Amino acid sequence: MLALTLGACGSGGAGDADVTLQVVVADYGEDGTQAGTGFWKELVAAFEKRHPGIAVDVDRVPHTRLDKVVAARVAAGKAPDIAQTGAFASYARAERLYSADDLLSIGTQADFVPSLARAGEISHVQYGLPFRASTPRLFYNKKLFEKAGLDGPPTSWTELAADAAALREAGVRTPYALQLGPEAAEDETLSWLLGNGGGYVGLGGSWILDSPQNVTALRAVRDRLVVPGLTGAEGAGLNRTEAYRGFVTGKVGMLLAHPALMARADRAHLAYGTAAFPRRQGGGATPTGRTDWLVAFQQRGHAREAGAFLDFLYSTPNVTRYAEQEGTLPVTVPAAEVMRADGHHRALWPFVDQLGGAQFPQLDTVGGPQVTAALQERIAGAVSEDGNPAAVLSAIQHKADSEMSQVS
Repeated sequence: MLALTLGACGSGGAGDADVTLQVVVADYGEDGTQAGTGFWKELVAAFEKRHPGIAVDVDRVPHTRLDKVVAARVAAGKAPDIAQTGAFASYARAERLYSADDLLSIGTQADFVPSLARAGEISHVQYGLPFRASTPRLFYNKKLFEKAGLDGPPTSWTELAADAAALREAGVRTPYALQLGPEAAEDETLSWLLGNGGGYVGLGGSWILDSPQNVTALRAVRDRLVVPGLTGAEGAGLNRTEAYRGFVTGKVGMLLAHPALMARADRAHLAYGTAAFPRRQGGGATPTGRTDWLVAFQQRGHAREAGAFLDFLYSTPNVTRYAEQEGTLPVTVPAAEVMRADGHHRALWPFVDQLGGAQFPQLDTVGGPQVTAALQERIAGAVSEDGNPAAVLSAIQHKADSEMSQVS
């Protein structure tokens, strides 16, 4: 069964409502907390009670197929009113979406974490509404660090490599889990690039994939971690799922990970700590951020009703509850302040604090899908023992420039 439909569940049924909103969101299955079903049922019931003329049908689609399902429905002329998606630029450029100005109250728009709101813009108009946001930090196994004689996390790349070497000497199977497999290559890569002052896109909006800073960063990963064998038997091509599993089972000394890993580590009774991912020369690097988006399609003409539902969804209690249940970070400033003031969320505070300064990959721009695919396919090879970071980055840059030239 492709999607689980949560039908209208307020005081009246869909047949009693003037409008039924079609909403498509992700089902994270075993990768999530299983709280999603309850959240959406309760949200819809509360919204319909407050808005008896609007019914809401929520389809939860497996997250691995979400973007393909949404794209297929749009192509078939059956776009939902609201959809969760990882990419929205193509829909915005095709003028299929309502903007945030079309939908949301001024108060709701003002509440978004500014960096998230900016990341949802196309040509300075916000179309993507941030949802399910996250930012990673360096996780480290305290027991393994103590075994290796280490008293804290690394604060530079030199320290990171030295700590990894000490962990290997202490018998740790994977000192540093380098996640450049297809599942999360673009995320891990960006953290290393930012740690050396590089990135994917420059201030002018052009691709800078083959910049000297980026080449130097990947050479350092190759020479300091992969070649000495400090990334374990898998080398550079480890997928995120396997890396997380290795960490909670005590086989990984340290890795870059999102706050969702905390619940799994806590269930495993693992003693761990988190720290800012280090810059090459020392100190904390600019953190990366990631988020899914909610977008509203124009096709069914329900701007008013969709806006009412989104204003309700983005109220502080609902944003806070979703973040708490799903192990994600709040996408609005008031919800972040609520979680920051609650001692029960103390372990999340460093993640909440760094989200505001996070840099997003900007892979939802012209050429972005091609760059993502190329990174997932080739970047692990670039830092392998005989890899050539400069050649690989140059090839990906050429692909991105080619895509840009076709629309300029």
